[in-house]
Amino acid sequence: MSAVQPQIRALYAAMPDRLARARRTFGRPLTLTEKILVAHCWDFDAQTWERGKAILRLRVDRVALQDVTGQMALFQFMMSGRKRVAVPSTIHCDHLIRAESGAAEDLQRAVRESEEVYNFIRSAARKYGLGFWRPGSGIIHQVVLENYATPGTLMIAADSHTPNAGGLGMLAIGVGGADCGEVMAGLPWEVLHPKLIGVHLTGKLSGWTAPKDIITYLCTLLTVKGGTNKIIEYFGPGAESISATGKATICNMGAELGATTSIFPFDPRMAAYLRATDRGDLAALAEEFREQLVADPQVAEQPKEFYDEIIAINLDELEPHIVGPHSPDRGRPVSKLGAEVRQQGWPATITNALIGSCTNSSYEDMRRAAHIATQGFKAGLTAKAKFFITPGSERIYQTIKRDGLIDTFARIGGTVLANACGPCIGQWKRTDIAPNQKNTIVSSFNRNFPGRNDGSQETLSFITSPDVVTALAFAGTLEFNPMTDTLTAPNGQRVRFTPPEGEELPRDGFARGAEGYEEPAADPDSVRVEVPANSERLQLLGPFVAWDGKDFIDLPILVKTKGKTTTDHISPAGPWLRFRGHLDKISDNMFLGALNAFTGETGKGVNPLTSAAGQPLSTIARELKAKGLQWIVIGDENYGEGSSREHAAMSPRYLNCAAVIVRSFARIHETNLKKQGLLPLTFIDPADYDRFEQNDRVTISGLYALEPGQPVKVLIKKPDGRVQEIRVRHSLTREQIAWFRAGSALNAGQVIDPATGQAADLSDVKLKPTDTKAKPGKDV
Repeated sequence: MSAVQPQIRALYAAMPDRLARARRTFGRPLTLTEKILVAHCWDFDAQTWERGKAILRLRVDRVALQDVTGQMALFQFMMSGRKRVAVPSTIHCDHLIRAESGAAEDLQRAVRESEEVYNFIRSAARKYGLGFWRPGSGIIHQVVLENYATPGTLMIAADSHTPNAGGLGMLAIGVGGADCGEVMAGLPWEVLHPKLIGVHLTGKLSGWTAPKDIITYLCTLLTVKGGTNKIIEYFGPGAESISATGKATICNMGAELGATTSIFPFDPRMAAYLRATDRGDLAALAEEFREQLVADPQVAEQPKEFYDEIIAINLDELEPHIVGPHSPDRGRPVSKLGAEVRQQGWPATITNALIGSCTNSSYEDMRRAAHIATQGFKAGLTAKAKFFITPGSERIYQTIKRDGLIDTFARIGGTVLANACGPCIGQWKRTDIAPNQKNTIVSSFNRNFPGRNDGSQETLSFITSPDVVTALAFAGTLEFNPMTDTLTAPNGQRVRFTPPEGEELPRDGFARGAEGYEEPAADPDSVRVEVPANSERLQLLGPFVAWDGKDFIDLPILVKTKGKTTTDHISPAGPWLRFRGHLDKISDNMFLGALNAFTGETGKGVNPLTSAAGQPLSTIARELKAKGLQWIVIGDENYGEGSSREHAAMSPRYLNCAAVIVRSFARIHETNLKKQGLLPLTFIDPADYDRFEQNDRVTISGLYALEPGQPVKVLIKKPDGRVQEIRVRHSLTREQIAWFRAGSALNAGQVIDPATGQAADLSDVKLKPTDTKAKPGKDV
């Protein structure tokens, strides 16, 4: 049983007085979200509280990184000059393991292929005080849930599915690596004061309906931008009926709504999970301070007085849902899928069925899926689709192996993959289909944009619960409804599955294996951070060059993106993951998946210098940069949704982008653009998007007088000399305007020494610009 960290005891002890003060200031009771935000306010006296408008400055309890986005986060932290992280931090090796031939071989291959990256991460963690989780130890979010998630605390992590920890009552928020680097360096964390969506749950899940169906239903209802700059807070008697890991599934996939995060109030199911994962002391402490870890009682009595939106879901009436293809908000009940498949002409045959990932790899998930698998096996059935299982952690793998679940999956033809992200993030080498072959897969993952899972735009990806995925694996077709339909066994008998069953926690406790955790070095000064000279995987960073004080005049448009432009489209994953620590090389994939509204091509455009068509957008950007020219991007709705990857901001900045003007932004990406010194702007009139044409030149004026809340003038010069004038808005605060002027947030920020509360002395830190040929105001 692990001891509770002193800072958690101190936080809980201070909460009653802090919350009482907030109630007096606000003149009302508090929601759970408000309690956690107030308890972590950097300076309550100086803080303005206004949902949707104020910028909150918060003190973070914990930071988590993974091995892809974490590389840039570490490089940016190293630029701060600090010798030790200011808050407890960990880094998890889960993204670089490619699913190909099975767990053991895939893990060995990853260690060989990414040795220099792992050596860098491990050495940096040992030197700067981060805990290091080796490859194969598990997916960041599952490992955090099992070891670090703590009710009532605040965590940020460089991964968009960080809200998973909300299943244990933690306010856990996905951010870019720059945010993590700054917090690890001692700075307060800033976020727009989010609005609140209250989701009132009544009834109880039963039969085929699973926690996954709550969030897939919500995605269908609210869409992928319905949660932008909002926190989703669940409450009501239905919430208490859901296991802690079921709650985590719901919070995890809340990222697909664009939500800042999601959270459940502390309850006995959470306490049971804490005790099952060797944190009995923490469970007891949380029970002692339970009043601070739930909303005030008046909130449930009069929710309309406290939430900006309220959604009611009766779990007794909720049907199993499935979402897809191509977007997590394209959903319907499973019972209606077959008809839609026929109507749309989608391939009904399922090529692959995949369960697990950070979203659904709990013991309960695996138990319920194994219950369906056992029924099929006993009837003589095997999976018609290729069937893959991704355990979320070594602890889960060892436990389901001990309890016979691995054998059960093997009997129906299942293959166990490494304890890693794998196909969920595009780390999947498929050999079962031809290139560009249209096909269908089903999974219990969280994201299904085109190309997300296997790099193919032709793969139709559907998401549902592990139970339904397992049943569909037996059927091999989307037209099968496991609640009502039957399958034919080899002996000719008709087989109908009974609803899945499975306990939420293992009766014999969790098994322990080679957990894979390493403490930081006892003598950090003796550790050298390993970055090989001339590495193709790693590249040290230097500061971007500051703004030159001039307006952006007659800039060409590199690309006008049309429709969904996720961070996967701006900076694709898959084979490009190997270059996430090398800004120059990763920038070759910039906008590779973006649809160009000017030409109808994906990833290509027309060179404004030579008029050459069909060139990769990154190639065009490099040529413009070489000529000392900046450029802009025009984008559509919810630009930058999806993953938190800041490479989608860093690559444009590195290749000389000056500004991005869109109809609307996703939260994390807009922040990442600001952090890197780019100017993110939104149309006041969304129809102005249609004004921009291929050969236009764009001027953004009045930048010297840039002020919070004030519109910005944009001039569109047509090839014939005509000029159109529009106004755009921005959401920059005064501090963020300083980031823009300085060239980045890291350039502008001061590092706070947590021991003194004063700015750290960084006068002896020597930094070299990222591009030594950079010209002020032109190149970065």
